Amino acid sequence: MSDHPVVEWTSKASWAMVEDKFSPYAKETLARLIKFMEDDILPAIKVAHAQLPDDPNTRWKTVIPIIEELKVKAKKLGLWNLFLSKAHYPEFGVPLTNLEYAVMAEILGRGGHFAPQAVNCSAPDTGNMEVLARYANREQQQKWLIPLLNGEIRSAFAMTEKHVASSDATNIRTSLRREGDVIVINGHKWWISGAGDPRCKVHLVLGKSDPGNKSAYHQQSIVLVPADTPGVKIIRPMKVFGYDDAPEGHCEIIYDNVRVPVSNLVLGWGKGFEIIQGRLGPGRIHHCMRSIGAAQNALDTMLQRVTDPAKKTFGKFLYEHGTVVADIAKSRAEIEGARLLVLSAALQIDKVKAKGALKEIGIAKFVVPSMALEVIDRAMQSFGAEGLSQDQELASAWAGLRTLRIADGPDAVHIQQVGLKELKRAPALVQKNLEIKKKQALLMEKAGVKAHL
Repeated sequence: MSDHPVVEWTSKASWAMVEDKFSPYAKETLARLIKFMEDDILPAIKVAHAQLPDDPNTRWKTVIPIIEELKVKAKKLGLWNLFLSKAHYPEFGVPLTNLEYAVMAEILGRGGHFAPQAVNCSAPDTGNMEVLARYANREQQQKWLIPLLNGEIRSAFAMTEKHVASSDATNIRTSLRREGDVIVINGHKWWISGAGDPRCKVHLVLGKSDPGNKSAYHQQSIVLVPADTPGVKIIRPMKVFGYDDAPEGHCEIIYDNVRVPVSNLVLGWGKGFEIIQGRLGPGRIHHCMRSIGAAQNALDTMLQRVTDPAKKTFGKFLYEHGTVVADIAKSRAEIEGARLLVLSAALQIDKVKAKGALKEIGIAKFVVPSMALEVIDRAMQSFGAEGLSQDQELASAWAGLRTLRIADGPDAVHIQQVGLKELKRAPALVQKNLEIKKKQALLMEKAGVKAHL
């Protein structure tokens, strides 16, 4: 195993398992990313929070200066759009596999939501860029994808609706109606991440364009809606356990007779479901990758807390009390197991694309966030009341991760899909067992013995 700086950030065992799958370019890029995290991003996080005003009149109009400075430096260092693999997007991607990016995303996950922004790897832009790179036409790519790739603008993906169970995309009610060369949009969305950002210039809106289609999966389409189009009304930012995640936010939006040209339709009428499935696969695993980093960061924070002489109680270090040592061991083991799930899913995406890796992605999607929440909860407990406050990043990290058990499909949906996929194996298992029993019977007869079971 090489002497790579990543072993100080992740497990030696997991690195030994994947190192031979990393290109020289990926290893060098990973080393540069780690140095950038240590020298620039992590020291800048508190500054970024301080540069975001509390005043709501300016809070949602602010572009955080130090993040923009980091973006300039990241570009110069070649640490840009790391999520977009050239293998899948030859024209726009970088020469990194999903497996290679998985390790990098874990590193970025230690820097909250600011670190991915610094290298242009933030949701929802990552998923939107993949949609535009894969499905958009040349004119749409020039107008929206290139500025997104350059980090000049941001975007939103408008799918979730207030008055229906949006985990079933066939329930979507927002209407897309064609009038000549125009598409008219009417609908009520909420939890639209990124829409509050002053740099957000385009919404990718999922709506129902053909409600009479016999196939429930061909009734939806996606259109590109410039954020400043008349009729786009941002009602309010939603809060997650009191956090507003400004300036990006998660907004409630009404599209009131919004009119855009037919040329803003992505891929074609009735292609919305196909697009969202292609979009959500990679996005789900990106969240899981970063969640591993958030969990590892929480464990590291906990280790420092419980060994701090200034925090002794009753003459003992905190780790000498109760189940603290056991909690540390559980967190270590759970992170290791979840990391292997994520690396396995990333490798499958590289081999058979996201559609062929749905089982692995689904398992990671319902296992990893729950794991990270448990790890962070243990870390918060070690801090007492301080762990729940704004003086530590643990509470906000927990709140953000809790949303992942709902975002991009709730746990129950992924569990159901994985379980049903497993059940499909049953007939083959029964048949195989019958064949084994036949061979067993022949051997018993030949040996002249009777089974005791």
